[in-house]
Amino acid sequence: MTDTQINFQRLIKERAWTTLKTELIKLDIPDTIYLIEHSTPLQSIIFFRLLPGEEATEVFSELHPDKQVEIIDGLAHHASRLSDLMNNMDPDDRTALFEELPGKVAQQLMQLLSTENLKKTTQLLGYPEESIGRLMTPQYVAVKSHFTVSETLQHIRRFGKDAETLEVVYVVNQHWKLIADLPIRDILLAGQDEKIEDLIDHKVVVLNAFDDQETAIQVFKDYNRVALPVVDTTNTLLGVVTIDDIFDVAEEEDTEDFHKFSALQDAVINPLLATASFLYKKRIGWLMVLVFVNVFSGYAMSKFEDVIESVVALVFFLPLLINSGGNAGSQSATLMIRTLALGDVRWKDWVRLLGKEFIVSLLLGITMGLGVALIAAFRAPEIVLVVAFTMVAIVVVGSMIGMLLPLIFTRLKLDPATASAPMITTISDITGIVIYFSMAKWLFGL
Repeated sequence: MTDTQINFQRLIKERAWTTLKTELIKLDIPDTIYLIEHSTPLQSIIFFRLLPGEEATEVFSELHPDKQVEIIDGLAHHASRLSDLMNNMDPDDRTALFEELPGKVAQQLMQLLSTENLKKTTQLLGYPEESIGRLMTPQYVAVKSHFTVSETLQHIRRFGKDAETLEVVYVVNQHWKLIADLPIRDILLAGQDEKIEDLIDHKVVVLNAFDDQETAIQVFKDYNRVALPVVDTTNTLLGVVTIDDIFDVAEEEDTEDFHKFSALQDAVINPLLATASFLYKKRIGWLMVLVFVNVFSGYAMSKFEDVIESVVALVFFLPLLINSGGNAGSQSATLMIRTLALGDVRWKDWVRLLGKEFIVSLLLGITMGLGVALIAAFRAPEIVLVVAFTMVAIVVVGSMIGMLLPLIFTRLKLDPATASAPMITTISDITGIVIYFSMAKWLFGL
């Protein structure tokens, strides 16, 4: 033991605090670190508490992690001093400290950090940018399972002021491992002498700090929670995520997915900002394509002139039928473009989507077929079966086209919003004409 250590220990025994502080300040930083490192826990805490704030932070950063934990424990009842120490440390030193500390101690210290320092610390702790660890807050209320309801309520009154939410109280063991979460309602309705351990069911839904934030969104949807606990790989409670944070993330994800989707083509066009020449170039290509495609409509009509001459009444229902196919296709395409923009479906889902759309469109077609048959029964009874069956077929085909085209265009990195709507109408017109007159030709034996 050095003479310096002996001298300082003597001053502690004599309780000569003023002299001790004066002598301590005279030491260089390395000597102070050596003194604290080679002293008993109680002596180390005394030395540390007598250091000026700036020097204390510098010394603390250089101490061995075990000695840092000793000092933290010693300052546990001096929240303001501990808070100043944590917030004044360099971010990398503070992160290194948190990585060495037990989970329980780390999460307690995180509660003392300012919002800005907390954000920096979670970033440096290694949580990925879009992880739940970046989203969580350490401001929550936790109790032990042996607490009574009365003790729990006292604890909530004491520590709940700064909690992110009081809807849920978390139950942990002495090592800060999560046992359960307990709605505040259950606590308020229980007897004062009941134990917390008698109120919990040990069924708890948790989030992992390293999981993606989209996981949290889905879990909140599945379990309808207002808050969820966040744990590490050892089930140590690190923080909580609340529903308002999830709403913000969900909105950001939807916006990001939409822009990601629209980025497959050009950026979303604002017609007020775009030049006339740009808008012209953007639209003329597809319109010219559709001009030539529409030629097939006239060609299709010409192939069924004999049918039209034989049953003139067919012409009356032609616009109604082909427009119904186009409307069904446009409706289906609108729904598909929206789901693609939000990222709800992918190319791999096309088979399942096709099957479901077929069932829906068949039901729609049958309903619309019955309606048009009723009209035909008064206007042209002889073609009731033709218009009814045609309506079913046209709606089904139009819906299939409306669902598949946006999917195909997205796969080809073309703009589904610009291309699919007019293309669907045109294709539905052509197929509608072919289906209608082919159906009539078959049923009338022409």
